[in-house]
Amino acid sequence: MVLYPRLVEQRVADAMLDTRVIMIVGPRQSGKTTLAKKMAKEAMEYYTLDNATTLDSARQDPVGFVRRIDRAVVDEIQRAPELLLAIKESVDIDQRPGRFLLTGSANIMTLPRVADSLAGRMEVVRLLPLAQSEIRTAGSSFLSDAFQNEPKVGEPVIGDDLVAAVLAGGYPEALSRKTLSRKHDWYADYIQAIVQRDVRDVAQIEQIAQMPRLLRILAEHSGQLVNYSGIGAPIGMNHVTTQKYVGIFESLFLAQTVQPWFSNRLKRLTKTPKIHFLDSGLLASLRDLSLDRIRDDRGQFGALLETFVFGEILKLASAAHTRFEFSHFRDKQQNEVDIVVEDRRGRIVGIEIKAAASVTNSDFSGLRILAEECGERFISGMVLYDHHKVIPFGERLSAVPISALWH
Repeated sequence: MVLYPRLVEQRVADAMLDTRVIMIVGPRQSGKTTLAKKMAKEAMEYYTLDNATTLDSARQDPVGFVRRIDRAVVDEIQRAPELLLAIKESVDIDQRPGRFLLTGSANIMTLPRVADSLAGRMEVVRLLPLAQSEIRTAGSSFLSDAFQNEPKVGEPVIGDDLVAAVLAGGYPEALSRKTLSRKHDWYADYIQAIVQRDVRDVAQIEQIAQMPRLLRILAEHSGQLVNYSGIGAPIGMNHVTTQKYVGIFESLFLAQTVQPWFSNRLKRLTKTPKIHFLDSGLLASLRDLSLDRIRDDRGQFGALLETFVFGEILKLASAAHTRFEFSHFRDKQQNEVDIVVEDRRGRIVGIEIKAAASVTNSDFSGLRILAEECGERFISGMVLYDHHKVIPFGERLSAVPISALWH
C-alpha cells in the first residue's frame, strides 16, 4: 500500500519533544497505526489492544501492564480506557516527553474521568482519512490564505474528475481498490466491522442491529439541519434514542454535528445544528452514488460535495498550529453560509459550497449578511465552485475553485 505523507506529522513530532503523552485519534483505517509506527521508529515498543492476549493483560492488571513499559505505542486505547489512569501515574513519576504514543478509534476524551486523568500531560491530534493535499502530495495553505483574503488555486480538478475524487473519499484501504464498486464493498464491510467491534467498546446499547440502517438513514440527512425525530422515525426510534445513537457515530469519527453561528445582535438566526459525515467516500457508499447516477441527477452531488469540503477543511485544521472553531450560518429568510471558520483572534472566514461551474451574485447573499454582522472581524467570504479561476465578487468576496483546498 502507498505510504502517504500526513499533514499532522509535524504536530506529532513537535509534541513528542515536549509532551509526555500524545494521542492520535480518528476513525478506524484512517492511518493512525501507520503514522504512530513511523513516528516511533524502533525506539518504542508496540502494543495493540486489538490483540486478545494483550487486551486481557491490560484489563486484568493495568498498573502492572504499564509498569513494565519504558516508552511505547499503545494502539486502540479505547478498548481498555482503564490504562489511562495507570499511564497518568507512570508519567507523573517519570516525566520524560514522548513516553507514550497512543491511538484511539473512539473519542474517549468525552468521558470526564479520562479527560481529567491526563489533563496537562497529553496532547490530542486528530487524524481523519486522507486529504486531497496528502493524496496529491501537494501541501496546502488554504486556511492561512483564507485569513489573508488571498485565495490561491491548486492543480485544477473539475467536472467528472472532481466527482470521481469526491466519490473515492480518503480511506487509504478504499483508495487501493481499483473500481468504485470495489470501494463500496470495502465501505460496507467497514461499517459492519465498526458496529460489531467499536460500538460495543464505547456504549452499551440495546438496538445494535439497527445501527447500520440508522447510519444509512443518517447519510440521507448529511449537510442538513438535524432533526432527530425525522431521522429515527423510519426505524421506530424516538428522538432521545436517535440522538444518543448519532452521538455514538460522532464518537467513532464517522459524523459530526456543527453548531450554528450565533450573534447577540442578529436575533433571527436558526439555532439548529447541522450534521456532516466526515468522509465523502463513506457517504457516497451509504447513498449508493456513482458517477453515472450523479451525471443523471446532478442535484445529488451537492450534499456529497459539502461533506467533501467540510472534511478537507477539518483535515487542514488538524495540522495547523492554531485552533479554529467551525459553525454554520442560517437566518429565518434561508440565507446561509455552509461553513463559518473562526480563529483564536475572533476573525471570521465564510465558505459557501456550490456544485456547479458558474456562480451568480445571489450565491453571496448569506456571506454578505454574515460580513455585515461581523464588521472588521470578517476577513473573507468565498463560494467554492467547480471551476479553475478565482473571480472577485466585491469587497472581501470571491468565487474560488475547489482546487484551492490543495495547492
